[in-house]
Amino acid sequence: MTTGPNRIMDEFAKLMTDAAGAAQGVRREVETAFQAQAERWLNSLDVVKREEFEVVREMALKARDENDALRARIDALEARLAAEGK
Repeated sequence: MTTGPNRIMDEFAKLMTDAAGAAQGVRREVETAFQAQAERWLNSLDVVKREEFEVVREMALKARDENDALRARIDALEARLAAEGK
């Protein structure tokens, strides 16, 4: 067993190690609590998740492309009907 100044330093080092471990535990608990609160807050705002947004965005782009193709077909048919009517 150590005595004197070495024992004091050993005890001080152990105390600092324990304090650092406790501080890390508290930090993890605070982060977890903050993330849970932030998630509850965002859910209450009815915010759309990124994945859902991307799916709807892709659907809108596909619909726009289909509308453009249909518009081109209608224009071609109208031009053909106009040419046949003359």
